[in-house]
Amino acid sequence: MADSAPADSRGGRGGFGRGRGTRGRGGRGRGRGRRDEGEQAWVPVTKLGRLVKDGKIKSIQQVYLFSLPIKEYQIIDVFLPKLKDEVMKITPVQKQTRAGQRTRFKAFVAIGDSDGHVGLGVKCAKEVATAIRGAIILAKLSVIPVRRGYWGSTLGDPHTVPVKVTGKCGSVVCRLVPAPRGTGIVAAPTPKKFLALAGIIDCYTTSRGSTKTLGNFVKAAFIAIANTYSFLTPDLWAETAITKDPYQEFTDFLAKEAAKKSKY
Repeated sequence: MADSAPADSRGGRGGFGRGRGTRGRGGRGRGRGRRDEGEQAWVPVTKLGRLVKDGKIKSIQQVYLFSLPIKEYQIIDVFLPKLKDEVMKITPVQKQTRAGQRTRFKAFVAIGDSDGHVGLGVKCAKEVATAIRGAIILAKLSVIPVRRGYWGSTLGDPHTVPVKVTGKCGSVVCRLVPAPRGTGIVAAPTPKKFLALAGIIDCYTTSRGSTKTLGNFVKAAFIAIANTYSFLTPDLWAETAITKDPYQEFTDFLAKEAAKKSKY
């Protein structure tokens, strides 16, 4: 009887345990959960982010029209919620130090909605999961519009690249050639995945150089796709009526936001 009373009063650990009751591990776990919920709430820090969150900018085409730099990946999440990511390659890289070799992991991630938007991200980190997470964020920040066209008649939706385009990275040269309907993507596995994410259905490709260097190969394909909008064709000759850019149009709203921040 004498032994049971002190043991119960000290948390059942015989006097050598922690007498803090329920304030131990469980309390810390609940605290971490609340912190994670707070991190998910997006608080924009750029002018573009504030305009997007408030609904002043309705589509990503406005951002591309005025060449506004995107510094927050949440902007892409708002405009393109259906993005899919594909891990192209994860390779270990090493650095020689006095203590030996330091190994890190380099991740190549492609991202696209199969409907005219695609991006590529490359990130190096100590852990694979961290590298992939960082590459996805960088891929979202590098999302570009993909111009699609026709081979032959202009019936139906655009299905291939509008013209022959070339991209080069390192020794790798990747060329995209328009193809008729029903051809599919005639390409190596690396650019085939990338073109599918970009929304191109039919395409011929040629490549030269050290294509086994997958990083340069996928970068060359990305540059080639980006060049589709750098080629001026007669259907783009029409004059575009340039309006005020969003920063000028909503300058009063941005000024109010800045005044609110200065008060705090």
